Amino acid sequence: MKIFHSIHDFQVASGGNAKKTILTLGTFDGVHFGHKKILEKVTQNTENEKYESLVLTFFPHPRMVLQEDSDLKMLNTIDEKIELLDKIGIQNLVIHPFDESFSRLTAEEFVKNILVDQFHIHKIIIGHDHRFGRNRTANIDDLKTFGEQYDFEVEEISAQEIKEVSVSSTKIRQALIDGNVALANEYLGYNYSLTGIIAKGKQLGRTIGFPTANLKLEENFKLIPKNGVYIVKSIINSKTVLGMMNIGFNPTVDGKNQTIEINYFDFDEDLYDQKITVSVLERIRSEVKFDSVTLLKEQLEKDKNTALAYFENL
Repeated sequence: MKIFHSIHDFQVASGGNAKKTILTLGTFDGVHFGHKKILEKVTQNTENEKYESLVLTFFPHPRMVLQEDSDLKMLNTIDEKIELLDKIGIQNLVIHPFDESFSRLTAEEFVKNILVDQFHIHKIIIGHDHRFGRNRTANIDDLKTFGEQYDFEVEEISAQEIKEVSVSSTKIRQALIDGNVALANEYLGYNYSLTGIIAKGKQLGRTIGFPTANLKLEENFKLIPKNGVYIVKSIINSKTVLGMMNIGFNPTVDGKNQTIEINYFDFDEDLYDQKITVSVLERIRSEVKFDSVTLLKEQLEKDKNTALAYFENL
């Protein structure tokens, strides 16, 4: 998959000689099973190699730019989205920086200057409720009119398919907020993950036999599941490493800041400053304040046994 970090970059790379494209656009946050149905329509239309598939997405999310008080959290980082779209077989991904000037493009400017002149569009596959252009005033009927004017096809995605996409995105976010990662993973079609750099923490876990890797996320817009203890796994140095993770404030030792700490089983390598991805599989329990560190250690033993039993039953 070719990746372009602006519409201009795509135009420069193609030099005006790009094949005509089959295109869809959207945030595609999560790239879940509902999104995949739409994206597979795009790839199926390019199987004869006469056209190339293209996804146009934006970063930051338009709501982050146009709504000052937006606290929107995303299911995917840009790197995660790239990997997921690549697996589906998309040939060209354009991640355009969304800003206020872009939002002020009229519908015809967007269609003529971008879809037609820069993306050489043959066909756009889009939802029946898609709105675009300045103040989102244009709709699917306007797009079809532009298609007749500029000679490209418009394939309308049904209301039912759009509902699946929007409902599942909402359900995934809510499931993670509720701590129900098993349900979130079912909707996603893959395991939700957190990626970050391992930093030094207070190292309390090491003193009670449960050394932890302290994960610092790279992006502050990534949705973090509900506080609690989770069953996890990571690929480290090409090996699958199993473990458990605590998200929370460490109330037993009067922690003040939210942390993400992973205790890997049968693993004793230095991970400091390494970039690690943690796949979140199942939630064990809520975070609890124990009356003593000894009681905390006893609970961690139980949590580890629960996690090991989970892995044995896979």
